Amino acid sequence: MTDSPDGDMEIYDLRVSVDRIEGRSVCGMAIGDSFDLVNSAHLKLPDGKHFCVYALAAVLPFLAAKQRDLAAGDWLDQDSLFACPDPEERLVMKVERTCRRRMNSADLT
Repeated sequence: MTDSPDGDMEIYDLRVSVDRIEGRSVCGMAIGDSFDLVNSAHLKLPDGKHFCVYALAAVLPFLAAKQRDLAAGDWLDQDSLFACPDPEERLVMKVERTCRRRMNSADLT
């Protein structure tokens, strides 16, 4: 059930992309590989592409916070780079806000 057609909260869609690989790509990912997080909780991958589950696990805890407005000076508002835990790979991901959308919290809980 929707409380308001305009929604009662605003949230950002995100794109997580491989910014650089400083070691060797053992998971088969390349610079530019990405996924989008839209509508609060929907992961979308480009057709025929994959995203390493270990890289995803490294960035996942931060995505809910990156979807929301953060306090001025919050370190997470300033930082957008996250590293995969594989020391051989040294894959670095960038999290970017792609658009802001209005949603109904009643639809999500």
